[in-house]
Amino acid sequence: MDLIKKAENFVCKLLKDKLSISFTYHNVKHTTDVVQAVELLSQQEGLTAADHEKVVIAAWFHDTGYIRGCDSHELSSVVILTDFLLENGLTNAYIDQVAALIKATIFNHVPATILEKIMRDADYSHFASPDYLSVCELLRKEWENMGQKTYNDLDWAKENYRILNDCHSFYTEFAIANWSPLKQKNIALVQNKIIQKEEVVIGNVAKIKDKKKKAKSQKPDRGIDTLFRITLSNHTRLSGIADSKANILLSVNAIIISIALSSIIPKLDSPSNAHLVMPTFIMLMFSVVSIVFAILSTRPKVTSGVFSRQDIEDRKVNLLFFGNFYKMPLEEYEWAVNEMMKDNEYLYNSMIKDLYFLGLVLEKKYRLLRMTYNIFMIGIIVSVIAFVLAFYSVRA
Repeated sequence: MDLIKKAENFVCKLLKDKLSISFTYHNVKHTTDVVQAVELLSQQEGLTAADHEKVVIAAWFHDTGYIRGCDSHELSSVVILTDFLLENGLTNAYIDQVAALIKATIFNHVPATILEKIMRDADYSHFASPDYLSVCELLRKEWENMGQKTYNDLDWAKENYRILNDCHSFYTEFAIANWSPLKQKNIALVQNKIIQKEEVVIGNVAKIKDKKKKAKSQKPDRGIDTLFRITLSNHTRLSGIADSKANILLSVNAIIISIALSSIIPKLDSPSNAHLVMPTFIMLMFSVVSIVFAILSTRPKVTSGVFSRQDIEDRKVNLLFFGNFYKMPLEEYEWAVNEMMKDNEYLYNSMIKDLYFLGLVLEKKYRLLRMTYNIFMIGIIVSVIAFVLAFYSVRA
C-alpha cells in the first residue's frame, strides 16, 4: 500500500473515532474536499510525483489536530503527522517539508513556494463553491458548539464579506483564473444577504420571524417526542401484561399437575380407581401443553450481538436494541452511537424499527397466549366431562 493510501486510511479512522461531533465543519468531509482540491491544483501546476505526494499527505493531516482542541490545531496536526511518518520510515527532512505545508494553512501565513500556495488555495477552495453559503453555516455552527464565537445572521454575513473581500486571496495561477470569478459571485451573494438582513432589522421583522420559525420548528419536535414516548410506553406495558398472563397460566397448571401427582395418581394403582386413569391423563396432557405454549410466549430470542462499521455506514443496525451490540467493545458502540446521532434520519429510523420489532414480538406473545388460554379452557372442559363420564360409567 502506498504512503498516500496509508495516510487516507489513518486519517479517516482517526477523525471518525476521535473527532467530536461538535466539529460540524472541520471533519472528514472538509478534509476530503481539501484533498480533492490539492489533487486538482497539483495536476494543473504540473507537480512532480514526489511533490504531489508531500502536498497530498499534508492535506490529509492538516486538520487532524482538532481531535485535541481548536487552539494551535496546526501544531497538533504536525505532531500527529510526525508520529505517522516516523512509523512509516520517513526521514526527518521529508517530515519537515510536509510539516511546513501544514503550517502554511495558518490564517495569516503568506505562502512562499508553489506547494504552500497549493495548500492555501485548497484549504480555502470552498470560497469558490456554489454551496458556499451552506458550507459557511457549518463553520458558524461549529464555532457556537465549541464556545468560540457566536453571530446573529447579520453579523455573520458581514464577517463573511470581510473575510472574502478583505482578508483572502488565491495564489496559484489556476485558482486565480478559475476560482476568483466564482468567489466574486459568492461575495455578491453575501452582499445581497447583508442588504436583506439590514432591511429586516430596520422593520423589526427579524425578531417576529425568528419567533414564528422557532414555534413552528418546536411543535413537530415535541409531537415526535410524544409519539415515540407514548408508543414505547404502550408497547412496554403490553409486553408486561403478556408476561403476567403467561406466569398466571404457568402457576395454575403447575398447581394442577402438583395436585394430580400428589393426590390422584398414587390412587390409580387400585382397581377400583381404574376409571380415573383416562380423565387424569387428559387433564395432565392439557396442562403440560398449556405450560409449553406459555413458556414459548415468554422465551427470549437470542441475537448475534455484533455489528461491523460497514453495517453502521450502510445504516443497517438498530443500535437501540441491546441484542445488536451486547458483544461489542464499548469504544465501538460509542463510535456507532455518535455516527447515528449525526444523522437524524438514521436516528429516527432506528426508533421506528425498534417500535416495529417490539410490535412483532408482542404479536407473537399474544398469539401464543391466546392459543394457551384456548388449550387450557378446552382442557378444563374436556377433563371435567371425562371425569363425569368416568363416574357415571362406574355407577352403571
